[in-house]
Order: sequence, then C-alpha cells, then structure tokens
Amino acid sequence: MSNPTAAMLVIGDEILSGRTRDANMHHLAGELTKAGITLSEVRVVSDDAPAIVAAVQALSAAYDTVFTSGGIGPTHDDITADCIAEAFGAHIDVRDDARALLAAFYEETGREFNAARMRMARIPDGATLIDNPVSVAPGFTLNNVHVMAGVPSVFQAMLATVLPTLTGGAPLLSQTLRINRGEGDIAGPLADLAARYPALSIGSYPFQDNGVYGANIVMRSSDGPLLDKAMCELAEIFPA
Repeated sequence: MSNPTAAMLVIGDEILSGRTRDANMHHLAGELTKAGITLSEVRVVSDDAPAIVAAVQALSAAYDTVFTSGGIGPTHDDITADCIAEAFGAHIDVRDDARALLAAFYEETGREFNAARMRMARIPDGATLIDNPVSVAPGFTLNNVHVMAGVPSVFQAMLATVLPTLTGGAPLLSQTLRINRGEGDIAGPLADLAARYPALSIGSYPFQDNGVYGANIVMRSSDGPLLDKAMCELAEIFPA
C-alpha cells in the first residue's frame, strides 16, 4: 500500500515578498519523510482570506493531512484561524482552555494579557489544541488540517506534538550517485533505467564544479532491495 499523503499551506505576505525566507517547508519535508508520509504539494498564499479558504478546502479534500504555517499571532493580519473556521463552516470564538493557557503565561511573565493577545485564544468549534512549549499560544487541528505558527522554532515544536498522532508508512530511503557527465549525455540511458523501475522516484540534479559538468542522480523508494538493485545498475551504466 502507498504511504499517506500530505500537503503544506504557507501563509503570509512576508514570504511572497521575499522579506522572509521560509524554513518550515524544509523541516516538514524531512520529518514527514522519516515518518513515511509523502509530502505531495506545497502552496504559498498571501494574507488574503478568500485565497486561504479556497486553498484549505482544496488541499484538505485532496490529501490525507494538511499542515499550515503562519497567521495565528495577535495582529490584525493574523487571519488564519478565522479562515480555517470559514473553510469548514465552524463557529470561532475565544475558548476557555486556550485563554487559560495564555492568561497563566502572561501573568507569570508579568506582561499584560490584552485584547491583542486574547486573539490567539480564538479557536474554531470542534478543534483540538496543539501544544506550544515555546511560547504557549496554541495551534489547533480541525478535521485533517493542522494549524501551526510560522516562527520556525514554534512550528518545529508543534510538529513534534502532531507527528506521533499520525499514521505513517514505510520511511522513504534515498541513494545518490554523482556522475561527472552532462545531463545531455546521460538523459537517454537514465530514461531507460527509470522506465524499468517505475516504482522508484529518480531525479537528476545538475552541477558545475571547477569547470566539470555533471549530475547527482537521486533515487528514492521505501523498498530498500529494489533501490539497491537500481543503484547498482546505474553504477554499471555510468562507472566512475
């Protein structure tokens, strides 16, 4: 059986403007690979409610699991929670358990628990909270969508909470062969090899190193013996 599938929705004008470099996709991809969950699609949308709602609905229907990052803070442009609620037709308001977590945190740190910070306690009906051991403000899960912060340290901590609750498959294995020949020279034999091993993911990633043109051929599969067989055949076709 094939592994479960996942998608990621990255939310925020700062990503699309180039002001902020997204690190969460890289981390998520690595963790899902280890868990045997296939990350099949990543979308980036602006802080635009209709765009977020449409993307959430489409991804939720297409994949087993969806992860979002960004837009759950205390400012006016943090609209993700409202959009998730709208996407699933759920009512949203301040929830007692989330409010209690935040109230205790701000009392302990001596900061005011003001109206802006109260926004982070707004949770759609039917959602379960995602623990945030870094800065307390929780994420949440509604249906198959896990809503998490955009700050990398918080995203990573929330993901560590969510992953053990998901059903994974066989971890994806990877092997690489460096070939010091241009892609134009290797494309034909490589295509033939890929045709003989349709169950493998085979990619060619070109490089130029001190005037040498070549490609790293990366094979991925959850089937270790099949991966070994194909890699040996590749090495025979393109000996070092």
